[in-house]
Amino acid sequence: MGGGHSHEHRRPAWGEPEPGPIRRLVDRARSLVSGERRPSEGGLRDLPLALRRGELAQAYLEAERGADHRRAAAAAVAAMERAAGGGEWWPADIWAHRALWHFEQAQLSLQAARQARRIGDLRVAAGDPDSARRYYAEAIDEARDIGAEHEQGLAALGLGRALMDRGEVTVARRLASAAVDLLRRAEAPRQEIEAAERLLGSEVAVGETEEDG
Repeated sequence: MGGGHSHEHRRPAWGEPEPGPIRRLVDRARSLVSGERRPSEGGLRDLPLALRRGELAQAYLEAERGADHRRAAAAAVAAMERAAGGGEWWPADIWAHRALWHFEQAQLSLQAARQARRIGDLRVAAGDPDSARRYYAEAIDEARDIGAEHEQGLAALGLGRALMDRGEVTVARRLASAAVDLLRRAEAPRQEIEAAERLLGSEVAVGETEEDG
C-alpha cells in the first residue's frame, strides 16, 4: 500500500454496513434467550457475510470466537493485505479496522499505532487522503506516547504526503522535516529517510503559493 496510485477513481464508501431492523431484533432475541453478549458501542459487529469465505476469514473467526486477540489481529492484517493487493478497498478497510481493534484489546500499543498508520496508507492508496489524516494523526500521537520514533516518523511522513495532496505545502514540509529527524534518529532504512527527504524538497505546483512559514 502506498506508492504510485491514481486519485481519479471514485472514493470508496468506508465502514461496515449498519445492521438492519430485522437483524437488530434477532440479535436482541438471541441475547435474551442465550445470555450471549453482543458487541458494545465500541466493540465489533459481526463480520459481513461477504467476507466470511476463505481460509483467512475462517482463521480470523476462530480466533475471534476464542477472544484470541493476537491471532485475530494477525489474520485480519493478512486479509487486509490480500484485499488491498487486489485493490479491494472496502474489504481491506474493514479488515484493517478489525486488526486495529484487536491490537488495542491485546494492549499491543506499537502494533496498534502501526495499524492506524497503515489505515492511513490504505485510504491514501484508495484515493481518499482527506479521511487518511485522522489515522496518521492518531498513529503519531500513539507512537509519541510510547517513544516509538520509527513509527512516529513513518506516520508523520504519511500525514505529510496526504497534506501535500491537498496542496497544504507548508505544513506538509514541516511534517517531512520532522519525519526526516525521527527516521534518522531511529536509524530507519535509507529508503524511508530518502522518501521523507523527497517530500521535504517537493516543489510547489504551478499556480500554488506557499504560505509563509
